[in-house]
Amino acid sequence: MSAFDEAITFSQAHEIPWPRDPAADPARWGVHHDDPPPFNRLRGPVHVRGGVSGVIRVRGKEVAAWGEPDRSDQTYSVAKTYLAILAGIAQSRGLLKADERVSDRLPGIGFDSEHNRAITWEHMLTQTSEWHGECFGMPDQVEHNRRVSHDPKPPAGKKGELRKLHAPGTYWEYNDVRINQLSLALLHLFRKPLPEVFLDEVLRPIGGGHDFRWEGYDDSWVEIDGKRIQSVPGGTHWGGGISISARDQARIGQLLLDGGAHEGRHLVPREWAQRMPVPSQTAPFYGLLTWLNGDGRMFADASRSSWFMFGAGGHTVWIDPDHDAVVVARWLDGAHSKEFVSHVARALG
Repeated sequence: MSAFDEAITFSQAHEIPWPRDPAADPARWGVHHDDPPPFNRLRGPVHVRGGVSGVIRVRGKEVAAWGEPDRSDQTYSVAKTYLAILAGIAQSRGLLKADERVSDRLPGIGFDSEHNRAITWEHMLTQTSEWHGECFGMPDQVEHNRRVSHDPKPPAGKKGELRKLHAPGTYWEYNDVRINQLSLALLHLFRKPLPEVFLDEVLRPIGGGHDFRWEGYDDSWVEIDGKRIQSVPGGTHWGGGISISARDQARIGQLLLDGGAHEGRHLVPREWAQRMPVPSQTAPFYGLLTWLNGDGRMFADASRSSWFMFGAGGHTVWIDPDHDAVVVARWLDGAHSKEFVSHVARALG
């Protein structure tokens, strides 16, 4: 009998009320329905999902698993954190500096306006950029005034309603269009498909990658060095995004918990891995595309050192340095995530 049986049973009893087949009841599946028309539609592929699954690792070893931990499912905004990992790899190669302006490195891809010229890579990675424009036909305004469950501030207006922009670095907003613009910028840095980079530099070296997919929108193709490459989104808000197993998510969480190292080799620079959960000045609940529990507001029973990757649809990757643990939960109804975390916290001791 596992110490985590109570948490596992609880999660299995609280599956998110989305249909498992997106085609079965489209109006109850996904998050794009909340967007103002004509942007409330899917633009990339989606597929049938599995049920509640999860993996728990303690001190580097898997101690519990449930559901279908090897099933590859779309993971929504957990993919944002993978973009932050790629940015760290880019910095280690001299392709970017976190505090430099994106426009200095990449003119001509949407950072050249008077407002956008001041945006740094760190602004993009902390969701404080206030980037303004269109990314593959999607204006940033689509995500103005968006409210997500762990955002402590109330929205200033109706979602999609134009609001006054703030200076880059001074205002936090969860905005998937800006995340997609960050992904496009990283593609221009690496000059090769990001799914290929992520597989080669992260997933395969840690023993993962089976059935991994990272898909873009039907129209998100660009030409770089004479090659047609698909730019991929940092989530599945409008379809596409990353499909990955719970075990691979746990492997990635373990990599970050271990300071970016696997079997003595740093796949992600230690300094970068340590920086990812550092609170941003503008939004102390947020690091580099990661959520933080420093004040215990998100999860009172989780350690204050805990940090998280979240995705719509009930996806959580929880990294707990105090207990040397990584916890992955998938397709868990978000209304019950706090209770699930409390169950796991008690088992961790």
